[in-house]
Amino acid sequence: MSVRHQLKLLVGGLGSRRAGPPPPAHSGPREFLDRSRAVAIVIFVATVALIVLISSVGLTTVNVPVLPNQLATARVVANAAFTYESAERTAALREQVASRVPPVYRLDLEPYQRFDAAARELLGRLEALEQRYPAGTPLLNQRRADLAAAVEAFNAHGPYNASLEDVAAVLNLGDAKLRASLFESGLSALRDLATEGVHDDSLGSNPGSVTVYQIARPSGAVTVRPVQSLEEAMTFLRVNLAADGVPRPASLALFRLFRLGLTPNLVFDREASQRKEAEAVDQVRPVVVNVARGQTILEPGQRVTAEQYEMLAAHRRYLREHTDTEVAEQLTLLGRILLVLAMVIASVLYIRLEDPETLRSNGRLGLLALVVIVNLALVRAVYSLGGVDFFVHDDSWASTLPFVAPTALAPLIVAILIDAGSAIFMALLVSIFTGVIYGNRLDLIVLTFLASMVAIFGCREVHKRGRVVRAAVAGGLTLALIALPIGLADQVPLGTLLQQMAAATATGFLTGMAVVGVLPVLESLFKRTTDITLLELTDYNHPLLRLMQLEAPGTYHHSLVVAQLAENAANAIGANPLLARVCALFHDIGKTAHPGFFTENLRDQPNPHDGLPPAESARIIKQHVTDGVELARRHRLPRAVVEVIQQHHGTTLVRYFYNRAVEASRAPFAAPAPGTRSPLGEVVTPSVPEAGYRYDGPRPQFKESAVISLADGVEAATRSLRAVNAEQLATLIDRIVRDRMAEGQLDEAPLTFEELAKVRNSFQFTLLNMLHARVAYPAGEQTPPQRVKG
Repeated sequence: MSVRHQLKLLVGGLGSRRAGPPPPAHSGPREFLDRSRAVAIVIFVATVALIVLISSVGLTTVNVPVLPNQLATARVVANAAFTYESAERTAALREQVASRVPPVYRLDLEPYQRFDAAARELLGRLEALEQRYPAGTPLLNQRRADLAAAVEAFNAHGPYNASLEDVAAVLNLGDAKLRASLFESGLSALRDLATEGVHDDSLGSNPGSVTVYQIARPSGAVTVRPVQSLEEAMTFLRVNLAADGVPRPASLALFRLFRLGLTPNLVFDREASQRKEAEAVDQVRPVVVNVARGQTILEPGQRVTAEQYEMLAAHRRYLREHTDTEVAEQLTLLGRILLVLAMVIASVLYIRLEDPETLRSNGRLGLLALVVIVNLALVRAVYSLGGVDFFVHDDSWASTLPFVAPTALAPLIVAILIDAGSAIFMALLVSIFTGVIYGNRLDLIVLTFLASMVAIFGCREVHKRGRVVRAAVAGGLTLALIALPIGLADQVPLGTLLQQMAAATATGFLTGMAVVGVLPVLESLFKRTTDITLLELTDYNHPLLRLMQLEAPGTYHHSLVVAQLAENAANAIGANPLLARVCALFHDIGKTAHPGFFTENLRDQPNPHDGLPPAESARIIKQHVTDGVELARRHRLPRAVVEVIQQHHGTTLVRYFYNRAVEASRAPFAAPAPGTRSPLGEVVTPSVPEAGYRYDGPRPQFKESAVISLADGVEAATRSLRAVNAEQLATLIDRIVRDRMAEGQLDEAPLTFEELAKVRNSFQFTLLNMLHARVAYPAGEQTPPQRVKG
């Protein structure tokens, strides 16, 4: 509640009004545009319409950026019937056909040939033993040793383990012809089995039906033929070795001996198998897929398979090549309008709660609407790049487009020009519609909002333009770092991830540069002043400050003291101390037009007002406000500085010259003093009207202006104090504040009693430290000793 309202409540109502001229009425086109409800409604409707236009019209799900294995964010259906050759399905079919091609084997006859040679050698040794040791020979031990040597020689030809007993049983048949016939039958059976092929159980569970391919020699042609399992081959061998007249023990011993030459001899032929698979795959024709109009290609929330991704690419290609059949696939317009209305209304309610001054200013509302619309337009423009051939044919680069969108642009501008609270809500709004534009991507909403929040945090109390760029880059780095684990979880290729991270970082840097570039334009267009501009204005080499230093040094010193008082007081009440300092530095620049007419610049010169009428002197004194406004506008000072120049005297009375005018008007007649009663009981009123001796105002309209107005009066009054102490300063400051309140000069400033108390305490503390006494030096130490030469 303002001081004016609190005082009126204390005296019992809001109907009374203090004496003094009323503040000037606000009028003119600028005031109408800034305060008109009709203009606010136009801004609201235009904002809704433009956001709907940007986020809906011409927006289709066809170009939604998506990669295989990512979660689909929107439902995509076929806009027209089309066909395409599916490389994915063809590859799957060819793989299936290749897996069904039987493997190709070759026959390894080397084991049979090795056993054949060993068996024939053994047969010869047995015949030699039979001739050396006829039946009835007594040298049994020597015969047994020679037989063992024959067995050992046989086993040495291969992985054989023939026993002495089995070989002795074969030797004891006693008939060399029968033995030779049995050996020939066994070797013939092994030869037949080896040339036909023998496999073990690993080739199939049904040995009798197992079919393999054999490479025919020498042409290399492959023929299909049955082969026998090892068990079947043993049965075949046993049958061939059975002969009439052969004792069973001798027959079994002969079988055990020849069984050593029976081994699986099918060897896998990789080259021939691959050749057969290639021949089979070449026979497979490409699979043609027919897609009906309205058929769903992608479902939201499901991971995109390679086959779905291929169908989406074919759909895009078909629509691009058949523009005459393209159907305008619009997202639901009514739903989008409702969404935009809900977000804009929520923004209005938030601003009403947190920053009602913005809601009362169409300029601020226009600034919010403009930066949000431009930001969303840039996001939409980046999204539209997805239709360029380069991005259409390169999905990895197309996936970087969401990271190129400058979503932190509007939040940064709002944070700097208005406040962080409004910037946070603008960040949420921009992030939501960015996610909607890119196909309702929740992950994109969260990522861009987080990046904008980091950028806003980095821009708090920003005083240098470089910090804006650093804050924007920090937001881009945040987006890049958070995108990394999400991309790894979605199995995005590492190269694509690096492109996305680089794009996010580069976009942050470019966004910061863009914000720095457009800030001066927006400050001028919407009459806003950033702390960056204010800090630049504190440079004492500013032309106006240099002019004041040279032309009005007393006024310059006065402005420095007022600036210090106002800055400390503004900081104490939570106002903008930098704004207060800058406005105080420039509040009296109008005095440079006639510096000699102001006491602080007179020095030892005669007072020029001694020879002027009071009215003319008052006019010259008041003129410094008009001259100051003209100088400020000529040098393009911020609007707040111009307003402080106009308001720092409010509508106060130039009391010194007014009193002189009153004294001059009544001196010849010795009239009673103003305010006393005549002998008839009537109140004597001055004959000089106050209008010509009052500043034109307006009264201070904002906290910083009110603080500067009080600081200006306090600084001027303290010059009359001979000795400075806390009690005297407190009394002086309280009197000046009470006088301003009594005249209604603070009625339009949003200051409370609590804040006024803090302002008084701040003034007292600052002045006590500025006007402190110095230690009195002895007479001989008042001047520094001279340096002795030599």
